[in-house]
Amino acid sequence: MDAPQGKFSHRVSDVFIRGFLATMRTLPYEQRITLAGKFATKVLAPLSGSRRRIRENLALVMPELSHDAVEAIVRETPETMGRMLMETYSPDEFLARCAAVPILGPGLEIAKASQAEGKGGLLVTGHFGNYLAARGAFLANGIPIGVLYKRMNNPFFNAHYVEAMAKFGEPMFERGRRGMSSMIKHLRSGGFVGIVQDQRINNAPVMPFMGKPARTALSSAELALKYDIPLIPVYGVREPDGSYKVVTEPAIVRSTPEEMTQAVNASLEAQIRAHPGQWMWTHNRWRDAGNATSEDRARGKA
Repeated sequence: MDAPQGKFSHRVSDVFIRGFLATMRTLPYEQRITLAGKFATKVLAPLSGSRRRIRENLALVMPELSHDAVEAIVRETPETMGRMLMETYSPDEFLARCAAVPILGPGLEIAKASQAEGKGGLLVTGHFGNYLAARGAFLANGIPIGVLYKRMNNPFFNAHYVEAMAKFGEPMFERGRRGMSSMIKHLRSGGFVGIVQDQRINNAPVMPFMGKPARTALSSAELALKYDIPLIPVYGVREPDGSYKVVTEPAIVRSTPEEMTQAVNASLEAQIRAHPGQWMWTHNRWRDAGNATSEDRARGKA
């Protein structure tokens, strides 16, 4: 792999991140995961200004929450993100735990049935809990899940982050024309791919998410329809004791890309409302959706 090129500030930031991760990995597993979550909540969140974004998003889509409920989510959201990062960089220990994670719902059997037919499948999720728990659990059951991912702005961090993510299942497909082409070949050959559905995609159609219009890509539904493979909602849900369960749902009913994508949105929304502190509220999820054209609104029925 060629050495990444980037700004000096990116290199400095990555040196700090690498040093932090290396220091944390000297600690026992449970201690490092807990400490990473607390560091993200008490240090990184205030410094980054992410608390303001979380409060703004909650006020937009969950205005009924009390002040105390909002502040609990403001604390738990960065904790979830910090724990997930440390779990990503503790692959051996985390994968060993994933092998024992219960997989609830019909998703695993649906995937195995598709695999037995020589077909692949799409597992769709969100920035919720830790989707690596789901990838690790499926991997332990003989179904490696490749991933379509978005390149990080910091190229130095991106290089080792993608390498760490690949330990939970391969191949990895970078979002873009080349990555999409490789991913389609993988699906056509009977492979499985996980897609994180809740990213805002510029110029995507607008449809409701958490009761507000949000630009939402139709690509996962379009691929499922084109290649006649199941589209299965899957979530790695963190339990109160820090362990995980993998919650799967029946494959999205085949219809139109718009209807299927709206069903995916509704599925993720239900998980967020049940466990609001486990979703990444730092996203600018609803930005620009108010500028949707009439064509956008017609496609997404927003």
